[in-house]
Amino acid sequence: MSTVSFGTELDQILSGENVLLDLPISKLVEKSLMRNEGVLTESGALNVETGKYTGRSPKDKFIVDEASVSDKIDWGSVNQPIDKETFSKLYKKVLDHLKEKDEVFVSHAYAGADSSYRLPIQVINEFAWHNLFARQLFIRPTQEELETITPEFTIVSAPEFKADPVVDGTNSETFIMVSFEERIVLIGGTEYAGEMKKSIFSVMNYLLPEQNVLSMHCSANAGKEGDVALFFGLSGTGKTTLSADPNRYLIGDDEHGWSNNGVFNIEGGCYAKCVNLSYEKEPQIWNAIRFGAVLENVVQSDVTGKPDYDDTSLTENTRAAYPLESIPNTIIPSVAGHPNTIIFLTADAFGVLPPISKLTKEQAMYHFLSGYTSKLAGTERGVTSPEATFSTCFGAPFLPLPAARYAEMLGEKITQHNAQVFLVNTGWSGGPYGVGKRMNLSYTRAMVQAALQGELNALETTVDPIFGLHIPLHCPGVPDEVLQPRKTWEDTAVYDEKAQELATKFKENFDKFNYVSDEIKKAGPLV
Repeated sequence: MSTVSFGTELDQILSGENVLLDLPISKLVEKSLMRNEGVLTESGALNVETGKYTGRSPKDKFIVDEASVSDKIDWGSVNQPIDKETFSKLYKKVLDHLKEKDEVFVSHAYAGADSSYRLPIQVINEFAWHNLFARQLFIRPTQEELETITPEFTIVSAPEFKADPVVDGTNSETFIMVSFEERIVLIGGTEYAGEMKKSIFSVMNYLLPEQNVLSMHCSANAGKEGDVALFFGLSGTGKTTLSADPNRYLIGDDEHGWSNNGVFNIEGGCYAKCVNLSYEKEPQIWNAIRFGAVLENVVQSDVTGKPDYDDTSLTENTRAAYPLESIPNTIIPSVAGHPNTIIFLTADAFGVLPPISKLTKEQAMYHFLSGYTSKLAGTERGVTSPEATFSTCFGAPFLPLPAARYAEMLGEKITQHNAQVFLVNTGWSGGPYGVGKRMNLSYTRAMVQAALQGELNALETTVDPIFGLHIPLHCPGVPDEVLQPRKTWEDTAVYDEKAQELATKFKENFDKFNYVSDEIKKAGPLV
């Protein structure tokens, strides 16, 4: 039996005299400064430090095992179950903790730019800057909508509340829990704001497929003729950078739904990695970091307030959060038609995958299910150097349902809309991590542009003998030798060895997908 009345306890929090409701951006910045939560940069952005947690804590994430969802969730190391009684007790402790605070910040928002599928949410924070982050990352209601909005999901975030694993049934002092029946996301013990964003994404990854909408961990943009492109990839592979194209219109940088109407952004803002950020390479992101934006863990000068984006002494995972409107060529509301081009981004730490290759339908399904990339330092707690990893559907940490559900939906949509699919390696060239160099961004941009404009469709290709990928022999703006990864290595024998090593990892990982067709299985590398 539950030990807490969820609605009643929450109403007590929301009706408290310490609640500050739907403060404007300027007031939230002002509150953050008054409370010494952060400092302003020279451009007016709020710069904060998140303490020892500078990335997500996937081992501390749980879904409450409830009757209505128990047989639908893909339980395992990603979706860890926790019983409702344990959740209930911890929930009450967190609410009691918030009742004692001098100030509690509450804001209302939406997830989902398409009004047919949007989720009204409310966010309850003990930090003003967390509420500012939520206001910038989720979709902001109009003043008229605020008067009538009825939240269907609530985030309760209390970073200063630390769990006792022995008493509270957690794995550490940190916890991120989702209850689909009570419609609550409960977060404690971590100041990393990205947990709020990704928790709602996980919620949408459960709710949208139930409405026949494919939820996707990807960025999206549109050309001047209305053509739409999707960029799939894990954090640090280039989703935000490549979708922020001055010659195209941004739909969103990280989370989208694909319905029978087309594509829509789940968010109202961007959460860009800003390590080594420069105006020359990424002017749109650079200019978006102004008043109202939030910087996380960026070292800056105490004298000038100038951020040093090259300084990674706090973390590699430095971040900037800003509203979509801060990017000049953005589609608002963030809805568009069906995608013409789909790009899978990978940061290959082995340095053996080609910088761009064209995929058949079967290869597209194979690489979507594989979701190969390298976890980059700082994105998750404990990751200090790139590690080869396979993240199903390029978003396994955020997918509550079995992978087949998402993969089947994507395959159907590729066929239905005749989308062209490419694999783009934004990782290493000329050798593995530590030997080779990260792929030149200008080359990657040129390759992506050629793919989007259809310039690669008719060009001659060569088939990689190990991975079976169709590699173009030429690409405008890119030296021919860069396109063939083997030619960029000093020792081709070492390349062959590394390529076979990665191919073996692909095969070992894909063995778990025993339910797919032989055609998809054969679309992988030869071992």
